[in-house]
Amino acid sequence: MPRTTQIFCASTLYGAATLAAALDAGLFEPADRRLLLVANNATNPEITPSVDTMPGFDLLGERFDEVLSWNATISPFHPSGWSPRADDIPMWERYVRLLWNLGDDEVRLAVESVQANPALALCQLFTGAPVDVYADGLISYGPTRDKIDPLVGTRIGRLLHLDLVPGLTPLLLTEFGVPTELVPSEAFLKVLGELAADQDDLADGPSSSAADGKPALLLSQYLSALGILSDAEEEDLHRQMVRGAVALGHRRLVFKPHPVAPARWSRLLEDEATKLGAELTLLDRPVLAEVAFQRLRPALVVGCFSTALLTAAALYGLPVARVGTDTVLARLAPYQNSNRVPLTIVDALLPDIADGSAVNSWTMPPRERVAELSALLKAVGFAMQPKIYPGLRGAAETYLSRHLNPHTWRYFKRKRLTSLALPGAVPAQLSFIPRNATVRRLARRARALKQVAVRK
Repeated sequence: MPRTTQIFCASTLYGAATLAAALDAGLFEPADRRLLLVANNATNPEITPSVDTMPGFDLLGERFDEVLSWNATISPFHPSGWSPRADDIPMWERYVRLLWNLGDDEVRLAVESVQANPALALCQLFTGAPVDVYADGLISYGPTRDKIDPLVGTRIGRLLHLDLVPGLTPLLLTEFGVPTELVPSEAFLKVLGELAADQDDLADGPSSSAADGKPALLLSQYLSALGILSDAEEEDLHRQMVRGAVALGHRRLVFKPHPVAPARWSRLLEDEATKLGAELTLLDRPVLAEVAFQRLRPALVVGCFSTALLTAAALYGLPVARVGTDTVLARLAPYQNSNRVPLTIVDALLPDIADGSAVNSWTMPPRERVAELSALLKAVGFAMQPKIYPGLRGAAETYLSRHLNPHTWRYFKRKRLTSLALPGAVPAQLSFIPRNATVRRLARRARALKQVAVRK
């Protein structure tokens, strides 16, 4: 029988920790070899640390027979922008099998974000290899971002995911009928505990909070780099975090900036905290937020729509609060932007930091609330990707006809609903218009005349 080799692809320490937990839990069958393929998808990977250089990675790497670099394999191409041309796939597969000493091994793949490179390129390269996908945080609860070639999609056996919202089932890859499988929370926490224990030089944090002597932890996401907010708007978002935490009684704060965020942000927040009679400490180590949860045991975790907010709440039982989700929901474009799903989840479930009573009394939602969230996400998912999930139209129409109100409008755009002929597209008194043949014929005629006038 041929030798079996499992190739696991990871681009983040969070993803590598998820794979380690899945292996520890016995979710992968035994294999002759297990290879971890590391990809650095940063815009400038030459000057950005790769996941295999981050603190604690060595502990994760011990679970694999060898750690390989996708960047080195395809150099000088960039991992996010390269995939093999159809005619070149046999040549590339022979090259990779020779380079990685695969020979005639039977290959199985485990990848993240299968709809995009480098995961997609790897699946295309090993034609016919069975594929497992593991979830990339809260995004997995939403629709597949792009239509996947059936030659890849039909090879996906399952979606592994963490139980970040207990009772909520991911929508990702359901167009191929891919079943989901939970990575046990206890296995993931064990892996994170190993990473935290390896950070002995990470300070236990400033003594804080009148409640239990622990600090409030503020999480940055660098949304301006994604074009979602301007630099000034994101600076204001961080100030809201500081002001909100201080208003809740926290006098010592820890700010965890994004690894490539401007240093001036930290200085501005330090000044803001000082004005309010608080002390802010910068946590600039390249560690997972979850490691900070274990080392600092914060009294409150504050962020915009980071997956770490749900990790803090669901896995660590920490108090959490959101900031600025209404602004980002209004700004996020295009509508099918995959960040819309984690943003919707955080906005719908977590309390706003400005609502002190809600923050102090918040707990993980009951089953009924999760069912409501599931219905909302199906409606949002259909509006985002109607061509990939046409079967969700009925669920979307039901939700919008029953639950569209001044609060839930934030999750939808009238223009989007109109283009899809969904409830809420036009005011109720004009609802006959989309169904009126005469009106539609006149509209088509008007558009035709407009195009003629433009050409002239």
